[in-house]
Amino acid sequence: MSSQNPYLRRTVIRHTVPSRHLPEGYRSVRVYLPPGYQETVSYPVVYCQDGEQFFNYGRIATAAQRLILDEDWEPFVVVGVDVDLQNRTAEYRPGGSRHAAYLRFFAEELLPDIEKHFSVRREAHERVLAGDSLGAAASLSLALSYPDRFCRMLSLSGAFFAESLLQVRDRFSLPWLSVWMIVGLQETAFASDEGTIDIVAMNRNMKRLLEERNAKVLYEEKDGEHKWGFWQRELPRALSFFLGPSPLL
Repeated sequence: MSSQNPYLRRTVIRHTVPSRHLPEGYRSVRVYLPPGYQETVSYPVVYCQDGEQFFNYGRIATAAQRLILDEDWEPFVVVGVDVDLQNRTAEYRPGGSRHAAYLRFFAEELLPDIEKHFSVRREAHERVLAGDSLGAAASLSLALSYPDRFCRMLSLSGAFFAESLLQVRDRFSLPWLSVWMIVGLQETAFASDEGTIDIVAMNRNMKRLLEERNAKVLYEEKDGEHKWGFWQRELPRALSFFLGPSPLL
């Protein structure tokens, strides 16, 4: 494609967030800024787990650029929070050895740092959490732990193990929470570190629990595997429910 392609002429900034909670003392993030970004204007913001994957494999910055330029969406910012794959399960899975520290870093250090350096909105309903697989479990943990800061999330084939289900089961009511969920019908026998797992069943169970607690849920099952090829295709639709011209969540 030509370098003049407007979808490729996007602004993505690498940024480092210092941390007292993470053993490394910092976390790398990447920030997509929309066309015409101005410091005097505030923007809705999407916070992604697996930041490198969302940008490189999900192509979320390219999708955002196209939606803003071609479909007249209100400009928004995307923050992708990188993760060391060796620590991913420990940070993302509830009960993991680094999970509590990661949640505190995200809510207590990442948010104020991003809001200091970039012109993003600070209201819970102007933030969207995004996660794939275990990243969706981490996003749900954040929303449940910090409901004053997060109330909207999108889940791409969420890996909702028993600990995630228990988190929701322990909540009496969740009317403030809006969740968009999708899972691929070919995800019934996914080979994981835990052995073969049925991600479709995980998502059906999570949907039922969320709805029983009055969360607002939009749920879809489609042909697809537990891969970025599937999730990349679905990302623009997922974002449309929160950020499109006629949002439903």
